[in-house]
Formats: sequence, structure tokens, C-alpha cells
Amino acid sequence: MTAEDHAALSAAVGPAHVDVTTEARIRHAGGRSTPDLLRRREPDQDAPDAVVRPAHHDEVRACLDVAVARGIAVIPFGGGTSVVGALDPERGAHHAVVSLDLRRLSGLVRLDEVSGEAVLAAGTTGPEAEALLSAHGLELGHFPQSFRYATIGGFAAARSSGQNSAGNGRFDTMVTGIRVATPTGDIELGRSPGSAAGPDLIRVFLGSEGIFGVITEVRVRVHPIPRERVFESWSFPDFTSGVEGLRRVAQQGNGPMVIRLSDEAETAVSLAQVGKIGKVLAKGASVVTVYEGEGIDERRTRVSAHLAAAGGISSGTGPAEDWLKGRFDGPYLRDSLLDAGVFCETLETATTWTNLQTLRSAVETALKGGFSAAGAKSYVMCHVSHIYPTGASLYFTVLAGVRADPLGAWEPVKARVSDAIIAAGGTISHHHAVGRDHAPWLSQEIGETGMRILSAIKRELDPAGILNPGAVIPLDRND
Repeated sequence: MTAEDHAALSAAVGPAHVDVTTEARIRHAGGRSTPDLLRRREPDQDAPDAVVRPAHHDEVRACLDVAVARGIAVIPFGGGTSVVGALDPERGAHHAVVSLDLRRLSGLVRLDEVSGEAVLAAGTTGPEAEALLSAHGLELGHFPQSFRYATIGGFAAARSSGQNSAGNGRFDTMVTGIRVATPTGDIELGRSPGSAAGPDLIRVFLGSEGIFGVITEVRVRVHPIPRERVFESWSFPDFTSGVEGLRRVAQQGNGPMVIRLSDEAETAVSLAQVGKIGKVLAKGASVVTVYEGEGIDERRTRVSAHLAAAGGISSGTGPAEDWLKGRFDGPYLRDSLLDAGVFCETLETATTWTNLQTLRSAVETALKGGFSAAGAKSYVMCHVSHIYPTGASLYFTVLAGVRADPLGAWEPVKARVSDAIIAAGGTISHHHAVGRDHAPWLSQEIGETGMRILSAIKRELDPAGILNPGAVIPLDRND
């Protein structure tokens, strides 16, 4: 980045908010996948040329104007929790790249308690949003595993799905309006609760991962904080019977706020972590349920009947309460595992109930076969954490003993698994998004016509291609 670039960005946001220190640049050099953690251990880690911190929408707009005029790539950065390469400091055809850190865009912009809507600045973290809303007796109720650091804008840009999705839905269903700065103009969407005024353009930006514009404000549905919370855990003979129980619950509707099924392998590890190996759950699969809000007794009775009919046995409140206490902790164990020579990574997908077992088998086979080909033993765990009337997600965690070049070992395994997901009819991502890691497979999911649509929107909103080059739409596409 040239001195002139630095001066122009400083004029846009103030000199104090253009940071070129090594620490700031490395902290914005990617997300929090295991490959990201491994790259940060390398001495030649690539990093953005500067970290730029705008304070409001107009400063975001000014930064984009500078970037277009001076040929600088811009990577929108919220909480930094991407696990799919969406935050890589890719320059593309540009001579420099900056990380546009949106954390100064924070706070509750407006609250309409009568309508049950709140406008939140895009850089507001999940905990900050809940604290601001709780002062009014309200909550958003969106709790992905990245909750501690992820931002409202990030939730929207990645089409996040939280652990309360069975009750509150995915984040995209919570969004009622959005404000975006694009390189060719601003856009504010969401005039009414429902509309037939053409295609819903809000959905264009939900899941766009910063390639079309920078989300600066999000309007969301909010609701009163639940007065009661009830836990119940269940054991099943196996994963198959647990899936049947979840299908019945999903299709009867109005069930728990949270329902999660862990397979036999994940159940065993989870029980080991809380010192309960040898209990009833250790030999099968397990389900945790959490109920909130009104009519808990009636809902719990109906759900219990469905789970029992599928072979489930209630095992009290303990495991569900333990899960809630540690539900955000898992990702922060990876550095210690890497230090011990244990590679740990996650991936997820989704499909219909009919195809769920086929997809699960295909992914497990690809993971185990891939690491076996690399000469490493592996341990694969799976859980279902998001359910729908027609299907569910599958979330995999793999542990492998890879001491030498773990990143080099993982890359062919990841490609093998992605091929298997597409071949088995799954989505390349249920809630982690596309980023750069999944971009090569997107055309197989949405087709060439779908890719041309995305490319056309990109050309219209970002003709200079400054925004997140290579994310979602691969750089080698010349549409």
C-alpha cells in the first residue's frame, strides 16, 4: 500500500483508524478455521496491508470510494469468526488489500417495541446485542457457536443458523430490513413485513459474504425474554432411531427451542468430557432438548411422546444442562489439540430426511478414507443441530493424528469430502457459508445459470471487483 493510499484512507476515517501495525494486520489475516490457525503459526503469514476502522455508514461509503479510485481490495471484517476462508486477505487484481473492520459500527440504532423490531449496527456482537435488548426486556435469541465474537452483520452476511433454530429459526428468517453500502451506491431494504414488489432483494445480500456490498445496519425481529427454561435429555439405541425421533418432532411443529442429536461417537466423547462414561447414554446416541417460552408442559408432553415412540428414553436434565454451560467452548480447544499433534476440524451440510443417512455415510467414508490415505488414523463425530419439516443438517467433527504438515494433509481430505457432499446430494454449506474454501463447488450446487446470476449482480454492484475477491465467486471465472 502506498503512502497516497494511506493518506486517502486516513482522510476517510481519521488517521487513528488506519492501523498498519503487525499485530493488527495478523489479527485480521483470516478467520478461525483450523487452516487459519495453522497459517498463523507460519512465519510468512499473508496479511492485509492495513486495517481500516470506519465508525458509521458514511465512512464505509467513503472507504469504498477510495478503494475504487485507488485499486484497493476490501475484505469486510466483523467478528473474524469465518471458518471457510471468507476473510483471507486476497488482493485479486489489485495492488493492495485492506481489512475493513466494522466493530466501531456498534449499537442499537432504533427499537420499535410495538412492532417487535430492532435496528442494530452491523458491528454489534451477539453478546452486545443481547445486553442492549435485555435492558428493554427483549432478546434476539440467536446463538451460533461463534456467538461470543460474531457480529450482527456477520450473521446476515453468512446466513447464520443458531442453536435455538428449532424455535427461533435461522438468522435470515429474523431479518426484516437491511442497509448496505455498495461501490456503486447505497441501498436500504425492508419497507413492510411482507411485499410482492418484485423479488426480495434483502435475500440477495443475506449470504453474500461481502462480495456485493458492506452491510452497515440490520433490522431484526425481537421478542420478550422467556420467563422459563426447561431441560430434558434423551438416550437412543443408535443414531438412526434418534434421527427418526427428530423427524417426528420437526414434522409435528411447535417443539423445543433447542433439539440436538449426537451420534454414538460424539456422545462418548461428550460424556468423557463431563466425567460420565459408563452411564446409560454412553452406549448409544443422545439428544438434548431445551424448552423456553409459553406452553412448555404441553409442548414437552407431545415431543416426549414422539421421542419415546422412536425408541428414546428420558435421562433427566443433567446432560442438557451440561451442554448449555459449555456450548460455546468447543472451538477454543483446537490450539491445544494442535500443540499435542492432533488435527481437529469441523464441516457441515444438510439434506432431506430421506437422504440423511446416505449423506452421513458418504461424508464419514470420505473423511476416514482421506486421512487413511495420508497415513493418519481419524475419529469422526456427527450431530444434528438444525431440523426442518423436510430435512436436517449434519455437523461433523474430525480428529486425526497428523503431526507433519497438517495443512497439507487436510487440503486433499477437504476436497474429497466436498466432492462426496455434492455427489450425495447435500449442500456444500448449511450455515458456515461459502467463502473461498467452498467456492469451487458452488457451481455444482446452483448450476451455471445460478453462477451467471451471481456474477451479473457482482458486476453491477462492484464493477471494479474490489470487494472480497475470490469469495463465493472464484477468481478464475470470467463471466
